[in-house]
Amino acid sequence: MRTLLRLGCVLCLSACGASSPRPATPDGPRALDRERFNQLALRLELPLFWAADTDGSGTPGPDEIRALRFYPTEGTWVQDGRFTPAFDAALAQIRQAHEAATPDDARLAAVLSELDHAAPTLVESDLRALPPSHQTFARHMTQVADLIDRLYARQTGASAIEAQAAGADTASRSLFRRNWGPSCRGALTERDPACSALPGAPRALVDVYPAALQGSDDTFCAALEARPDATQLLSPFTVVRQDGETLRAVPYSEAYADEMRGITRELRAAADALRAEADEAALVAYLDAAATAFETNEWGPADEAWSRMGVRNSRWYVRVGPDETYWEPCSQKAGFHLTFARINPDSLAWQERLTPIQRDMEGALAALASDAYQARDVAFHMPDFIDIVLNAGDDRDPFGATIGQSLPNWGAVADEGRGRTVAMSNLYTDPDSMTRRRAQAMSLLSSTTMADYTSAATPGLLSTILHEATHNLGPSHDYRANGQTDAEAFGGGLASMLEELKAQSGALFFVEWLRARGVLTDAQAREVYVDSIVWAFGHVSRGMYTPSGQRKAYSQLAAIQLGVLLDEGALRFDADATAADGTHHGAFTLDFDRFPAAAERLMTQVMRIKATNDRSAAEALATRYVDGDRVPHALLVERYRGFPQVTFVYNLSL
Repeated sequence: MRTLLRLGCVLCLSACGASSPRPATPDGPRALDRERFNQLALRLELPLFWAADTDGSGTPGPDEIRALRFYPTEGTWVQDGRFTPAFDAALAQIRQAHEAATPDDARLAAVLSELDHAAPTLVESDLRALPPSHQTFARHMTQVADLIDRLYARQTGASAIEAQAAGADTASRSLFRRNWGPSCRGALTERDPACSALPGAPRALVDVYPAALQGSDDTFCAALEARPDATQLLSPFTVVRQDGETLRAVPYSEAYADEMRGITRELRAAADALRAEADEAALVAYLDAAATAFETNEWGPADEAWSRMGVRNSRWYVRVGPDETYWEPCSQKAGFHLTFARINPDSLAWQERLTPIQRDMEGALAALASDAYQARDVAFHMPDFIDIVLNAGDDRDPFGATIGQSLPNWGAVADEGRGRTVAMSNLYTDPDSMTRRRAQAMSLLSSTTMADYTSAATPGLLSTILHEATHNLGPSHDYRANGQTDAEAFGGGLASMLEELKAQSGALFFVEWLRARGVLTDAQAREVYVDSIVWAFGHVSRGMYTPSGQRKAYSQLAAIQLGVLLDEGALRFDADATAADGTHHGAFTLDFDRFPAAAERLMTQVMRIKATNDRSAAEALATRYVDGDRVPHALLVERYRGFPQVTFVYNLSL
């Protein structure tokens, strides 16, 4: 399962990132600084990014400019150390857009508002020093990325209406491309009826269910879940097709045969590039197995090959195929994605600390559930750290990014605890992101609590590690209580939220558990607690539901956690206190003495709900903390709305 961005962002785990927005000056609009330059390049759909003002000149230099992937055109901005005419023309466009007045058209004004509330953030990789065989492999993986994008665009329904965007203005085309369709996705604009990349605000209907079933809301999901053939129709690697009054499940390999054959060819070519490399045998075996899976729709053999990879037998991390379900309204069908990354060996230290005690971690959770759940014999991979090169398909969100993931979600590898867990260690580590996140934290936390806030990556990475490890512990997707899986007992949306609540509650519970065993220091424990609260603030600020009523899993789990901690006194809100930034009134303070017991009670409650499939107890949590007023939702939304949301962009040198 994915963990979206760690911050106040999805997890993504979206509101995290750079310095606070620069207001307009008394004499006119804000300066054309680096952040504004990149926002305007986004609205003009230019594959152009000003990476840093290294010389402090206030204007871009040739060595500070990057060309971006995943745009309809390629940017050649610099040659022989000098700007090209194409850059000069792009710069003129940016300056013109900077000086332009807000349009009278309400739809276009809303589109510009969404794009201008983004903080484009660069994921940069330079692979030019690699051996030729690895460069060839990487080139084929870029082709896989493009093909995965096409396949995912078909799944989401974006490709079915893409032609309508072809003649639109550049800002609308840019939004359509980034958002995988016409809908606005920003925290400030997703509920604005005028905000759409297309006139009339047409809704993209996902391809995995018949269009005739998808009305103005998503009540069709509940109708499908109630059918006697729901297990077949909602199986993750199929689409539902309608023949008259009959619904049937069609395998992905049949529904998307042309797209999947192209991916197979590129994966085999990528494997061939490394076939002579003895130290990449595990990766080659996975690429071969994945290529076959795209032909057969049998993903188990690919999972087996993938589970045998790790930090010790490959310098690469690749996961390609259908995995997560959050992207579609029923949270049942697996979305196609590609994670292409390099292994970061720094994870070995944490693996050596945590691997010997993972069975004890399973036992600790089982003890909380009492007789409702019996500990299993677990032996899963502790997280590898990976540095993202490219994200494609379901991995490339409009805002934020996945920063941790445990896969697969189904099959023998998942059932037997043999899956892999990763933490994306090169996301949100840039100076802009760290500066923005500290400013967000200071707007909400008291000075006392901010004393234990750190911009270092370790607390967030450790929380991600514990979150993803907990996905492998306790009752999960294929666990049955009263004869039902969690999806059958709770429905797709609630089941997904509860699984993420279990994982993130484990990330809190195991902090004290590890501190008591000497794995963490007192200071490290406090830093993780503070980091986790800031993460929860950011997710709550994004709202609890999509405009169509779908649960936002991370936002809802964050609200439940904050609410329980408030009830337990581990988190206190003082409406009269001044926040650490000295500006905002109303601040939160953590009580570190009460935090461990509160986290244990939260984990106990979640374990018992999951172990018994207690839907009424789950809905009671949501009623009190998600839909109720115990958590100050409006205040968190107000504090975060002044900060732009991170949207990741990618540069790759080969």
